[in-house]
Amino acid sequence: MAISLDDKLVVAISSRAIFDFEEENRVFEKDDDHSYMALQRERLDTPARPGVAFALVKKLLGVDAPNTPDAQRRVEVVVVSRNDPVSGMRVFRSAQQTGLRIERGVFTRGRTPMPYLQPLKANLFLSANEADVRAALEAGFPAARVFPQSVRASETYPNEIRIAFDGDAVLFSDESEQVFQRDGLPAFQAHEARLAQAPLPPGPFAPLLHALNRLRQHGSVVSGAAAGDGAAPMVVRTALVTARSAPAHERAVRTLMQWGVDVDEAFFLGGLDKGAFLREFEPDFFFDDQTRHCESAAQVGPTGHVVSGIANPLR
Repeated sequence: MAISLDDKLVVAISSRAIFDFEEENRVFEKDDDHSYMALQRERLDTPARPGVAFALVKKLLGVDAPNTPDAQRRVEVVVVSRNDPVSGMRVFRSAQQTGLRIERGVFTRGRTPMPYLQPLKANLFLSANEADVRAALEAGFPAARVFPQSVRASETYPNEIRIAFDGDAVLFSDESEQVFQRDGLPAFQAHEARLAQAPLPPGPFAPLLHALNRLRQHGSVVSGAAAGDGAAPMVVRTALVTARSAPAHERAVRTLMQWGVDVDEAFFLGGLDKGAFLREFEPDFFFDDQTRHCESAAQVGPTGHVVSGIANPLR
């Protein structure tokens, strides 16, 4: 029987997102890909340092026991990279040396790897390349541009996969954000109060939230305090961190109820700086569509910019 990625949470991730290849990337930008390849070849036996998404990947892979047969795994992480195959060797060796079960990779030597997200059935694509992220979002895949300079994830919650999402233009469409940008806050609040009973259309990261919800309903992952006292399984804990405030909060909550998904924590901040709250939540990753929020969040933890919606016009 052929191996399948059906019914798995599939994370497609660039090598620069999972490992710290910033020094090598500067060589590539200064010289050319041949210099970059030569440097990677020289460092083939030197494990790369963890990158911004390393902690998230490690925890996601921790959902499955080490010896779980391929057909029974719930999570798959695939390196999807503009790197060349030679540099891909270092990626795989670094994964092995740092204890990450990463067995699959796509290396395209400078070409966009975006077309391969479809056969991979990716639930998430993380990359430092904005053009690839935009293309993935336009094709309907949850995708974010990682901030390589992000503070690395906290080690406070080793058995919790902690992911935080912005609302509008991330979990939800940017329909309401367009009203805010065009007509201001009073019009936005009136619009949301009038449509409080009407679910918001899904945004680019709604599929990932649904996939996480399915994952934590599986026997190997439990939500919140239900983990119990025994050997702790890996727990999925999610948060909504939004600039909405009452009364606009109601439409967001009702939308999640209508979707049949849960978030464990919700922050309706009414314009307060998100970074201070994310510092306390300590996510393994936070996703937002606005650069200013990402810059604040990156000072306290791993951050991804969702390059979509009215806040991200093409330059």
